[in-house]
Amino acid sequence: MQRIKNRRIMGSMNIHILEMPLDFGGNRHGSDMGPSAIRLAGLKDKLTALGHETKKHFSPIELHPQEYEEQGDPEAKYLKPIVLACNQLAIQVETAYKSGAFPLVLGGDHSISLGTLAGISSACKEDEKELGVLYVDAHGDFNTTETSPSGNIHGMCMGASCGYGIPELVNLYDNGRKVNPKNVCYIGLRDIDEGEKKLMKEAGVTAFTMSDIDRHGFSNILKKILVFFKTQVDVVHISFDMDVIDPMFAPGVGIPLPGGLNYREALLLMEEISNLGMVKSAEFVEVNPVLDVRNQTAAMVVELIGRLLGHKIY
Repeated sequence: MQRIKNRRIMGSMNIHILEMPLDFGGNRHGSDMGPSAIRLAGLKDKLTALGHETKKHFSPIELHPQEYEEQGDPEAKYLKPIVLACNQLAIQVETAYKSGAFPLVLGGDHSISLGTLAGISSACKEDEKELGVLYVDAHGDFNTTETSPSGNIHGMCMGASCGYGIPELVNLYDNGRKVNPKNVCYIGLRDIDEGEKKLMKEAGVTAFTMSDIDRHGFSNILKKILVFFKTQVDVVHISFDMDVIDPMFAPGVGIPLPGGLNYREALLLMEEISNLGMVKSAEFVEVNPVLDVRNQTAAMVVELIGRLLGHKIY
């Protein structure tokens, strides 16, 4: 019998769940069903058990399925519908943040972070708050149309949010970059294109690869991440791509890569970053139920969100 209870470490929050069934950003279909899978895995029950309220729960986008849209420029595939969807998302994220709610965005592929970050950035600028981003991902997503080998926008979203790339992405919602790259911290990297690697180093992001974790230990890297945010920013956004986790634990992702974080490390990361008290928004992306096994990847997202929003074992 399950006897572990949810222990609250934070006050009750209003959660605005924004489902983004968008899979225009990558080659593999299926992540548009990710939000439904997460919902069906028991997200509302988890949040209710923690004392939170889900004030709003809806999809802010109005788009045709990908099969009915034109790809457009092969160097920035499906640019027009992605920009349209992310502008719609940005409005809702900013509105939720300004109302005092916690925007929780469920993807969809990682291109949706263009909208999430645009909305959070706009609100933080108005409050004169310094925004930081914890980017939990196997990939850098720092390509531009000049460096991308695929033209997939889910591989350009962080670069564009930091001010690199084509104007349609960099100036989405508000003109200019959405976050200072020096306030961006990656963890879990293990697949970076050569062009984006050079750009990431030029931009000055902080990056912890899986090799760094192997060399120094996960707990030591985690301490560095906590110090990074404590000393540099006022507000933290979490952008969590489920392919950062080893496919042994999370098989239902668009680009499964061996050698990732294990389940315990991912849970601990969410607990520790939650303890900072600085996380004001989050997104979880790239759950692909077509590739999943008994919805276990979506169920893992629910557990990760629980740890982020106050669930303690003891």
